[in-house]
Amino acid sequence: MARYVTRRLLWAIPTVLVVTFIAFLTLRAVTDPIASYHRVNPRATAEKLQQYRQVNGLVGSVPEQYFRWLGHFVTGHWGTSIKGSRPVWPAMRDAMGNTLVLGTVAWIVGMTVGVAVGMIAALRPHSRYDRITTTGAFVGVSILPFISAVLLQLLFAVYLTRWLGRSEPFLPTSGVYPPGHQGFDLALRAKHLVLPVTVLAIQSIALYSRYARTSLLEVMGSDHLRTARSKGISERRVVLRHGLRNAMTPIVTLAALEVGSIVGGLIVTERIFAYRGMGDYFLTAWTNGDYPQLMPWLVITVVSVVVFNLVADVLYAVLDPRARLA
Repeated sequence: MARYVTRRLLWAIPTVLVVTFIAFLTLRAVTDPIASYHRVNPRATAEKLQQYRQVNGLVGSVPEQYFRWLGHFVTGHWGTSIKGSRPVWPAMRDAMGNTLVLGTVAWIVGMTVGVAVGMIAALRPHSRYDRITTTGAFVGVSILPFISAVLLQLLFAVYLTRWLGRSEPFLPTSGVYPPGHQGFDLALRAKHLVLPVTVLAIQSIALYSRYARTSLLEVMGSDHLRTARSKGISERRVVLRHGLRNAMTPIVTLAALEVGSIVGGLIVTERIFAYRGMGDYFLTAWTNGDYPQLMPWLVITVVSVVVFNLVADVLYAVLDPRARLA
């Protein structure tokens, strides 16, 4: 097992370098840091622009710029944003924290509910419950996040408010906290999470339920479970001890990959709900052409995806030892 993990880890390091270099090339091809800086500071002199190039390592060939930037990134010198001249890390740290809260809660809800729904459907195939949940899963996968987000905003901010005669929305439809709020308030934070978590969980529940149903049905018809039944083992034990372990293999892999994508931000949902997370951070930086903000975002996103791909490989090998031979 240690050899398997080491081999995967050694592959992960060059993967991160190659992908981040490609991201660097792409970003430099579509953005011009000097033009963005000059747009924000129209009175900047040629001497000032040259100084900005030197400070941010925008001199020399592209590979030289990449490795210079990578050295600064690894040592924690992330620079300042073009717009506002604020340090990059504090703003990104706050955005990452908000995204991790939203994404983790939605992931837990989606995986827990989806797996439970799919497992029950697999144990009762072709029943009314199975047909209803299968139809619901197809509908859930088909509904795009921006559609469900707008529908929920209309329902809870307009219609329910009007029907119940309330002076304020039934549930908040934007922000992490109300404007002007200071400090931490768990109840208020949870209230602001309800709608964006619901939007994210809709597709997640549908996806996990389909994976769980298909996987468990396949396992329940396998030879080793038929052998276990023929030995007189109770159906409950067959399902819980033998069926679920094998059925969880693709689900655990999917869950690990989904967690890896959370860090990059939930772009559509965060923008619609004005939720100040990594997705909203990226769109704002992209609009401003803010190169010092965009590169750390890209690298953190790439690293999180690669790391959780590695986690998925390890978990897969734990659940299915045959994978270690790959």
